Amino acid sequence: MRSIIWQSVKQLTSKTTASRLFSQSTSIPKKQVRVRDHAYDDYMEIQKKVRKVLKFQDLILSQPNGIISASRLDSISRRIGFKQFESGRFVLKFPHVFEVFEHPVQRILYCRLTRKAAAQIELEKAALHRQIPDAVTRIRKLLMLSKTGRVRMEHIRIARKEFGLPDDFESSVILNHPQFFRLFDADETRNKYIELVERDCTLTVCEIERVREREYREKGVDAEEIRFSFLVNFPPGFKIGKYYKIAMWKWQRLPYWSPYEDVSGYDLRSLEAQRRMEKRAVAMIHELLALTVEKKMTLERIAHFRMIMDLPKKLKEFVLQQQGIFYLSTRGNHGKLHTVFLKEAYRKGELVEPNELYLARRKLAELVLVSPRKARMEPELASYRRDGLDDHTRDVGRDLDDVVDASYSDEDESCSGSDIDESC
Repeated sequence: MRSIIWQSVKQLTSKTTASRLFSQSTSIPKKQVRVRDHAYDDYMEIQKKVRKVLKFQDLILSQPNGIISASRLDSISRRIGFKQFESGRFVLKFPHVFEVFEHPVQRILYCRLTRKAAAQIELEKAALHRQIPDAVTRIRKLLMLSKTGRVRMEHIRIARKEFGLPDDFESSVILNHPQFFRLFDADETRNKYIELVERDCTLTVCEIERVREREYREKGVDAEEIRFSFLVNFPPGFKIGKYYKIAMWKWQRLPYWSPYEDVSGYDLRSLEAQRRMEKRAVAMIHELLALTVEKKMTLERIAHFRMIMDLPKKLKEFVLQQQGIFYLSTRGNHGKLHTVFLKEAYRKGELVEPNELYLARRKLAELVLVSPRKARMEPELASYRRDGLDDHTRDVGRDLDDVVDASYSDEDESCSGSDIDESC
C-alpha cells in the first residue's frame, strides 16, 4: 500500500516539476544546461591572445618612431595587468608580430612591430575606411531597432569595433552624414545621443527574413512551415527529448512582430502578446548580431541596448534558452566574459560569408598562431639584422606592402571622383 502511494506521489511530483520547467509563454524549458561547442571556445582562446597582442601594439605605436626599450615596455605593461618581467616573455612568444633588436649606438634592446604586423595594421585601416558606407547602414538599422530611434553615443563607442566603426566615427560617420543622423545632449542626463533623422522602409528587412527566403528558394521547403522559423543547429551532445521537439515545433510556428515594427500601440497584457514579445526578443538579438562585422558580441555589450530594445532582464538565461540559435562562450577571460555567437553565420569556427574587415583582422590571428620555432632568432637577441628581417620575411612583408599600396591607390581614386544584470 505504501509503495503504491509513493509511486503516485512521485508521478504527481514529476508532472508538476516538468510543467514548471517549461515556460508558460513559449513552452520551451526555461533553465537549460549549457552544452559546450569546442569550435567556438577554441576561437575565443585565440581571441584571448589577440587581445593581449593588440594591447602591446597600442603601447608600441604610442611611442615616438614606434619603438620602445625593453625596460620601459616592462614598466608600462604593468598598467594593463602584466607582472614584472612578464612582458619580455610575452613579446618573445610572438616573433612574427614583435621584433626585438639591439640599438646600434645605445647597445640596449628595443622592441617594435615587424613589417608583417605593420602591414596588417595598414590593411585593416584601409578595409575599415572602405566599408564606412556599410557602417553607416549598420548604424541606421541599429537606430531603427531602438523603440525611441536614438542610442547613447557611449554605448556605440564601446561597441565600435563590433560594428566596424573607426575610432573617429563621431566625425567620419555621424557628422559627415547629417541627412541620416542627428546629435543632441539630453537635458536630464547630460548624455550625448545619436538620433535617426528619418526611417527608411527599405532597411526594415531582417537578416532572418533573407535566410528564410534563401532556404525557400534553395531547398524548396513549405513556405508556411518556415514563415516564422529560425535556423536551429544544436551543439553536439545536446539532449533533445520528445516533448522538447514538440515545444520547438510549436515555437517555430509562433507568429511574432518584426524587430523594426513599432509595438507601442499594441496591448501587450495578453498571453498571446507575451509569446510574441519573447520571440521578438530572440529576433532582436539575432538582428543585432547580424549587424556586427564578426557576427558576435559580448553579452555585457548587448545589455547596453537592453532597455531601448525591450530585451528581457535575465539575458544570460534567455540566450541559453535558445542554444540552437546562439552560442554563449565563457572562454577568453577566465569566465568573466560572455560572448554570444550567431550560430548560423559560422561553420567550423569561421564565418560562412567573410567580409574584408574580418579577413584583415584574421591576418593578425594568423601571425599570432605561427609557431615561434619558425622565426629565425639568435638566442642572445643581440645579433639581429638592422632591418630585423630575413629574406623570406622580407619577401612576405614586401608582398603585404604591395597589397597595402594597391588598396591605398584604389582608395585615392575613389576619393578623388546598462550594465548587465546580476544574472550574468
